[in-house]
Amino acid sequence: MRPEEVLIISNGVKKESYLLSSEIESYMKERNIKCQSLVTFSDSDDIKIPYSADFVISLGGDGTVLYVARKVHELGLPILPVNLGSFGYITEVGKSEWKDAFERYISVGDNLSRRLMLKVSVMRNKKKIFSSYALNEATVSSSGTSKVVKLELEIDGTYAGLFKADGLIIATPTGSTGYSLAAGGPILMADISAFIITPICPFTLSNRPLVTGSESTCLVRVKEGQRTNVVLSVDGQASIALKEGDEVSIEKSRSKALLVLSHKRNYVEVIREKLNWSGEMHA
Repeated sequence: MRPEEVLIISNGVKKESYLLSSEIESYMKERNIKCQSLVTFSDSDDIKIPYSADFVISLGGDGTVLYVARKVHELGLPILPVNLGSFGYITEVGKSEWKDAFERYISVGDNLSRRLMLKVSVMRNKKKIFSSYALNEATVSSSGTSKVVKLELEIDGTYAGLFKADGLIIATPTGSTGYSLAAGGPILMADISAFIITPICPFTLSNRPLVTGSESTCLVRVKEGQRTNVVLSVDGQASIALKEGDEVSIEKSRSKALLVLSHKRNYVEVIREKLNWSGEMHA
């Protein structure tokens, strides 16, 4: 489990990432592990992952690890996501805990979580015009403010209905604590193999969130007669403007994001603290 070359990908907007990156480089050098660093300033930066890297440390927040996961998941590289604040939903390793998490991984290896990812494609006039991957979610929604869109949903080729809403979110279990949760979707344990389909502020109250197996394929079709522009957003980062008649296909990616977690807390503890579940009623 001991890596031969570590790649650090840090959020350059966060000044403390430079200091921590230097600390990690020194730590790896003392252990005769090769180490190099890449700095990003935007989630649209097109960084090149060196073929020699076999382990990645992400320095930033949840947004940074979403970006990194899309870059490296097909290479099968483990990611140690370090939060430069305290810890997040995905980046649950605090900046003072990264050494413990890293040493736990190379010595015991029981803190690696394999996270389901989405493969997202857009078809226009029977031609693929866009493809991407998502660790959290794919969202089809209005690009304007408080505008209802009309979206047709199919699940495994079966018509599931016409949704008049602010949009539709198809989320992974990892993404169940993100945008989907804010839109009223359920929280799933991170290792469950499933998708969540969550309407955003639906016009019809009977349109409720739906959990489906990860082997399903979801197809979202942009209906004619829209009164606003429609956009596809992947993890809130990559996006593309959609046209009437476009079809967005969402299915399970063949590869998974490999996240190295803290052994000091588990998923339930992270959710409990982030959502402030105290067990008592508050006025």
